[in-house]
Amino acid sequence: MNLAAFEAFVKVMETGSISLAADQLFITQPAVTKRIHSLEEYFGVKLFESAGRGVQATHAAHSLLPKVKNWLNELGDIHHTLSHEQGQIQGKLKIGTSHHIGLHHLPAHLRQYVLQYPDVTLDVHFVDSEQAHEQVIAGDLELAFLTLPPHGDERLNYVTIWNDPLVFVVAPFHPLAQQKNLSLDDLVHYPSLLPSAQTYTTQITMAEFEKRGVKPKITMSNNPLESIRMLVSIGLGWSVLPQTLVNHDLQQLNIPLEMNRQLGMVWHPGRTQSKAAQALVELMQQPKI
Repeated sequence: MNLAAFEAFVKVMETGSISLAADQLFITQPAVTKRIHSLEEYFGVKLFESAGRGVQATHAAHSLLPKVKNWLNELGDIHHTLSHEQGQIQGKLKIGTSHHIGLHHLPAHLRQYVLQYPDVTLDVHFVDSEQAHEQVIAGDLELAFLTLPPHGDERLNYVTIWNDPLVFVVAPFHPLAQQKNLSLDDLVHYPSLLPSAQTYTTQITMAEFEKRGVKPKITMSNNPLESIRMLVSIGLGWSVLPQTLVNHDLQQLNIPLEMNRQLGMVWHPGRTQSKAAQALVELMQQPKI
């Protein structure tokens, strides 16, 4: 039984799809299916049933998943320990990043890292900040770059890297765009487009409304900020976006309120950290020239 079969099993469990698992593993669908079948033959159980265009995990698969993930994490710890002893910076480094950070803040840093440490295979996963946070706690990600939560988890280490100002925006032809001396009270009369309630960005925004005892009219939730930017630009409502995303299709509202979110990295100090992860943490904290 090889390691690749267990990794394929975990990926199918995470995605619920043979095809998505194949895409994320950069192999063919038949190769994923073959690895799953090898596990089924080894354990003598059925792990997945066909369900429409996807697959449905069996009870045996759900029972097996936490044991396999724990085993893979322990195997990773062994690899990290041996790497430490040899002083090598190599192997696979699995990190997570939000789409916004991954597209707008990380590329230059990761490009430098890849050039500096060619023996490290960088495995980058694009996930929501909240999901990345949970995956670091669970040990599924060794390091994550995300919007830092308003209230951190005492089990984790957080480092702030970027300050990300948030601003209120509308389409240039929106009724609010023509008004001056606006306040949050004025916004509640118009539809808003915000990320889902559990996102840190919306938590920061809603906290400001709650301070003033008002509640916005939320008509649509959509997590990817680039999607929200497009919906705002066609006039469907106002929103709160990072100032870095404001373009000519949007108009920033002049509301006397300063809102910021902190972007940075997080890792679990209780888990063995690889040399590769330590090198990336150090690189991210180097002063900008």
